[in-house]
Amino acid sequence: MKIYVVLILLVFHLFICVSLSADDSASQFIEFDDQPLEQDIILPGWFKLSFLDLQEDIDELKNSEKKGLIVYFGRKDCPYCKTHLDKNWGNKGISFYTQKYFDVVAIDVLGVRPVKDVSGTLFPTEKEFATKLKTNFTPSLLFFDHTGKEVLRLSGYHPPYQFQAILEYIADKHYLKESLRDYLLRAESLAGYEESELNDNEVFGSPPFAFDRRRFASNTPLVVFFEQPTCHACDVLHAGPLTDKKILNQLNSMETVQVDINSDIPVLTPEGKRLTATQWAEKLGIYYSPTILFFDEKGKEIIRIDSVVRFYRLHNVLHYVLSLGYKETPNFQLWRQLHNR
Repeated sequence: MKIYVVLILLVFHLFICVSLSADDSASQFIEFDDQPLEQDIILPGWFKLSFLDLQEDIDELKNSEKKGLIVYFGRKDCPYCKTHLDKNWGNKGISFYTQKYFDVVAIDVLGVRPVKDVSGTLFPTEKEFATKLKTNFTPSLLFFDHTGKEVLRLSGYHPPYQFQAILEYIADKHYLKESLRDYLLRAESLAGYEESELNDNEVFGSPPFAFDRRRFASNTPLVVFFEQPTCHACDVLHAGPLTDKKILNQLNSMETVQVDINSDIPVLTPEGKRLTATQWAEKLGIYYSPTILFFDEKGKEIIRIDSVVRFYRLHNVLHYVLSLGYKETPNFQLWRQLHNR
């Protein structure tokens, strides 16, 4: 079994190297304009033609060799969706692997078709179904096994090397034995990168990290950037969105800190728990770097971004938090529509 796991991780590492060497840079998978698209997205022709009865779609899996059902939540004008379709399912290897082991059903988060979920509950529209499932970001992917059990929820766009690993994590049922965080960390440990330091930014506060808000509420929201050294996506975030004056001004209106998810530095969490940074990241289930978490004045999590994020989305999420939009509209996607953002 140990040899089998090592082989899987080596294949994953090889996939990373091949994917990145195609353009000598991982930036091609992370840097893109995230303004709403002017032309509607066209979905792949191999997506399942479904009547949006998800229980029926699950039942049909039982007569096949496929490992599960993926429910894809998207928008026709979503640049993150387009990047996912182009870079991930536009990749022949990833497309072949997905079609071999999964059925994919598409849901338009603003759509008007009725949907019946895996429990048989009928939702009048796709929009209501997406709102009920709290799909804050598009694309969002829900993975179901043969029994109709949700085994993973993926929010936002993830670059190809990570998405391929996630597909393998589900198809090979690693979720029965370990968390996605642990699975990806073991794979990344084979890359052999040299240690480096976190990206610095004047907007970040300094230790000690005392965030307890349960006993004494704060006057401002808290935003925590969970990062790690040798993190290309972190580099892109700091070289791009975190140089933008509007975004920096928004962050200066909050308590803004950066935490190394591999650090043993002590943290007093918003819940009043004394943990190390690594323990806190594990407790929160963080698997992607950078992950950005927002907490309200009383220490309750508002929203998190645990995928690739660019200027437009980050600016909107910051506005959503600072304007207290989450209090009137708990779903970010619905808030965007109501405010035409």
